Amino acid sequence: MKQKMIFWFLLSAVVMLLLPWLAVTFIKGDGGMAVCFILFFAVNPIYSVTAGVFAGKNGKRLWSLPLISAALFLAGTWIFFDMGETAFILYAAVYLILGILGMLVSRFIR
Repeated sequence: MKQKMIFWFLLSAVVMLLLPWLAVTFIKGDGGMAVCFILFFAVNPIYSVTAGVFAGKNGKRLWSLPLISAALFLAGTWIFFDMGETAFILYAAVYLILGILGMLVSRFIR
């Protein structure tokens, strides 16, 4: 089980830290803004729900996975965009709620 947690932590770091960095670093202008919109409105919510569903399969050990994903998102956006921007707190809260809802639905279905 520890290997699964490490895998999901690394995947969270890639999705929530590496992808925004790649968008900021290599895509300039309007293309970068479009990629950020895709990340914020498609990739990150889908990942949050997926991580939550996986965490719901073993809630006692993996309950922190949605929290870790939201925290990494917040850290990544504050590092690569604007430190202390309050809009990113709202996004992180929504991703956390999506992850928790995915975890609860997975738990109830199981």
